[in-house]
Amino acid sequence: MVDILTKKERSKRMSLIKSKDTKPELILRRELFKLGYRYGLHNKDLPGHPDIIMRKYNLVIQVRGCHWHRHSCSYMGNPKTNKKFWMEKFERNINRDKENDRKLKKLGWKLCVVWECEIKRKSSLNKTVKKVVNKINA
Repeated sequence: MVDILTKKERSKRMSLIKSKDTKPELILRRELFKLGYRYGLHNKDLPGHPDIIMRKYNLVIQVRGCHWHRHSCSYMGNPKTNKKFWMEKFERNINRDKENDRKLKKLGWKLCVVWECEIKRKSSLNKTVKKVVNKINA
């Protein structure tokens, strides 16, 4: 299947995809705030600029999009065009995630990875918040 957009139009659309303050991230932050937890955001001094930083608990939370970071769930999806480019891009994302996770742990941070699907599905949101709280208390 051929892309129906021009290169310029496709580039514009791709540039609109947010990397921070995404809907899943905002939902998780709201839930944590309701429980009384306070946090910082997107610290540029830490590897990978974690989405949520809880210094008091020495915890960083990465909210990862299932498509971009290749979580095997219904949100992942595979591109229909330019497959080689996208598979290489996804592989770089995965490798970068692993490297940043390793660096964060080496710096002494506890890490909690939360997937987009865990937040978007109402049935698993409470379970996900409990997962984060358990990491806080670990």
